[in-house]
Amino acid sequence: MQRFITRHVSTLWLTALFLFLYLPLLFMVVFSFNSTRQDAVFTGVSLRWYEALGRDTKIVEGFWLSLQIAGVTGVLSAILGTFAAFVLVRYHRFPGRAMFSGMVNAPLVMPEVVIGLSLLLLMVGVQQALGWPERGLLTIVLGHTLLGMAYAMVVVQSRLREFDRALEEAAMDLGARPVQVFFLVTLPQIAQAIVAAFLLSFTLSFDDVVISEFLSGPGVNTLPQVIFGYARRGINPTIYAAATLLIAAVSFGVLFYSLWAARNARRRAQDAQWAART
Repeated sequence: MQRFITRHVSTLWLTALFLFLYLPLLFMVVFSFNSTRQDAVFTGVSLRWYEALGRDTKIVEGFWLSLQIAGVTGVLSAILGTFAAFVLVRYHRFPGRAMFSGMVNAPLVMPEVVIGLSLLLLMVGVQQALGWPERGLLTIVLGHTLLGMAYAMVVVQSRLREFDRALEEAAMDLGARPVQVFFLVTLPQIAQAIVAAFLLSFTLSFDDVVISEFLSGPGVNTLPQVIFGYARRGINPTIYAAATLLIAAVSFGVLFYSLWAARNARRRAQDAQWAART
């Protein structure tokens, strides 16, 4: 009896938690098809807000700017995070290791307001001294990369700790050079973690508001900044339409990555079974 009650209480608790997290998203998706601007009464199905979204140049330009920034940030964060993970996992003793580890992990625990303000002061000082860079796309990319690199490093580092180094040693025994070992043995084994690091950094960059507010210049506004500016002025169902399209794109991306990861896991399991039989 106690086991039955515990199981059902757990189920109810999880159901309530998922409703709390996802019910607001469902309401937003539903009201993106509302025929009027009211957000409390659904008056009919209409696509007028999706049509208005296509005519809103601020949202469209902000979307493409956010996409460019997030793409560059994801690539840089994945590369730098992989290098940092290799240093921390493979080299346990070198001068300044503790300081390096603390600096790489600092963005994980430091408030974004502090990061944004400190980067703003740095960029202003550099600009006054050198006349470059102007606040805009480049400065936002640098700020987002600083944050995304820390998260990417954690993802890749966890995979490297589980990596069997006997594979690398076997490749070197067979005559492979260190560069060949990395690209032919190590990189394929950690590729899934690098892709996950890229996606995480991409997502963090795409929806960042705080750092973007500090580092953006005149006329340079990312999509989250545009949406935040609209939200402060009142209800605008165009935002609902934009958010619904983002939810659909993210859901498709997560589904595609899950299928790709599951396929790779099945392939590795089959290879392991084949190796065990031979």
